[in-house]
Amino acid sequence: MPDQTLLLKNADVLCTMSEPNEDENHVESEIKGGGLFVRNGIIEAVGESNSLPQIADTIIDMKGHVVIPGMVNTHHHLFQNLTRTVPAAQNSELFGWLKTLYPIWSNIGPKHVYWSTALGLAELALSGCTTSSDHLYIYPNGAKLDDSLSAAADIGVRFHGTRGSMSIGESQGGLPPDSLTEKETYILSESQRLIETYNDNNRYAMQRIALAPCSPFSVSIDLMRESAEMARSYGVGLHTHLAENVEDIEYGLQQFGMRPGEYIEAVGWTGDDVWHAHCVQLNSEEINLFSKTGTGIAHCPCSNMRLASGIAPVRQMLDSGVKVGLGVDGSASNDSGNMLNEARQTMLLQRVNSKASSMTAREALKVATRGGASVLNRDDIGVLAPGYAADITAFKRNNVDFSGSDWDPVASLVFCGPGKANYTIINGKIIVSEGQLTTIPMEKLIHEHNTLSHDLINLST
Repeated sequence: MPDQTLLLKNADVLCTMSEPNEDENHVESEIKGGGLFVRNGIIEAVGESNSLPQIADTIIDMKGHVVIPGMVNTHHHLFQNLTRTVPAAQNSELFGWLKTLYPIWSNIGPKHVYWSTALGLAELALSGCTTSSDHLYIYPNGAKLDDSLSAAADIGVRFHGTRGSMSIGESQGGLPPDSLTEKETYILSESQRLIETYNDNNRYAMQRIALAPCSPFSVSIDLMRESAEMARSYGVGLHTHLAENVEDIEYGLQQFGMRPGEYIEAVGWTGDDVWHAHCVQLNSEEINLFSKTGTGIAHCPCSNMRLASGIAPVRQMLDSGVKVGLGVDGSASNDSGNMLNEARQTMLLQRVNSKASSMTAREALKVATRGGASVLNRDDIGVLAPGYAADITAFKRNNVDFSGSDWDPVASLVFCGPGKANYTIINGKIIVSEGQLTTIPMEKLIHEHNTLSHDLINLST
């Protein structure tokens, strides 16, 4: 096949997220009038627009836009967007919220997983997200992770599907109903099948698999250990919830006699191949453990606020050298999937927790981009530089959201809005163009999704 080339030029500002003296291909972190040249999905050149090749198969004039690397969502439960704003769950904290929603979620099946994944990834792409993980941990009525993987491929978002699981139900002292748990032998066999069928460890991979027993309050210690052994034998990642709120801490102390740091050490869940969601209640010793071992954190500010879980000590985590990325979490504990909003809330919460200089807008964008890439253990996304995947998003600034913010166009992405992406490009392919999804008709997507959501409403009344 002939080469496919793409030229973006004349951006008001191109924010590369590159750092000084990073490598031989270093480019400036912010380039006025900047652009980039892409060949076959890989960035070949970055710089001032007049320094780039001027001929390409596709040329997009980015005048009036700020261009940044595509944002990376490190934690989500896409199926949950079928149950946004459930009245009985609106004002509950984590455990009560889960117990309210488990019976509703028991009615989902393959179609629900496919269309919720498709809609959720479309929502993310429209907010400038190019890579997303997803934590699917229930499989009622024949649903499988394969359904999510199929939807991700159809939307065109770079995807880390995690094979979640729950094996300890109420009858054994766990939180979920027994009907939503699986036998651990089956969980492990399914995990192996999914890795062998779908995982791609090559550079620029569009789909990867990780293993993700749901949480300390829903799986056994044995499953945590055996999942870690399997993941490492195949070179795939490990993901779970950890230290989400005070109830979570209390459960671990009662059931295991351990705090979260002691627990993850005991089950072999530290290292650069591991990332934990939330981590709101980590103490200083546990933060140092994460730093020392290269263990990552998916910070979910909106969900943490919605469920009153607390304010994660992100400033301390970053200062300690911990890898931190952003996650929108489930769209029933957030009700939105906008990555710029997560970046904004990250910045604001750290300021509320300390002082106005605790986090800058640029730091928040860094966490949203290359921070998330690092958490997912990837060195091929999150930066706009030669040799990186062409995962790019552009925000048009000539609108009411950004009017009056030409003082600092880059900071405006976080301080103002949050805006929607005018362009989202993934692996060199245009997924969002002029604010519109290009891969699946939006009307069809919304219709199918709402129909399935209404079915769940009817079953629950």
